[in-house]
Amino acid sequence: MGDAVIEGSNWRLVEVGRVVVINGDHPFSGRLATIVEIIDHKRVLVDGPSSNPNLAVPRQAVPLSKVLLSSLSVEGLNRGSRTGAVRKLWEESKIDAKWVETNWAKKRDQIERRKGLTDFDRFKVLRLKKQRRFEERKALAKIKASA
Repeated sequence: MGDAVIEGSNWRLVEVGRVVVINGDHPFSGRLATIVEIIDHKRVLVDGPSSNPNLAVPRQAVPLSKVLLSSLSVEGLNRGSRTGAVRKLWEESKIDAKWVETNWAKKRDQIERRKGLTDFDRFKVLRLKKQRRFEERKALAKIKASA
């Protein structure tokens, strides 16, 4: 018989220390927190001690339907840890810096910046995209001609 290969899934699991983004119609929508305790199969206790006040979340119970699991996690966090311990491990794990580097955060930032554009700013973006596309096509044609 052949050997069976057993691999763990790459799925983001609901676990203590997992960093989540609160979404939906929650008052702290768009902010980061970490799971401190799993209350039941529908709710978790979260705490978000981010140094950035726009991302901080006070300790509270949140339904799992209102959170999105990220790939980040706070290593070494024990169940039911208090806010001070969570803050210390959050800073040791450098979650704020890691979050800023994720594509998810970059895309959210881009969406927010585009929401604030005026009509003339949108026109300038359109012109810049056209210029970039023209330069890319010109370089591609040059490569094709030399080949």
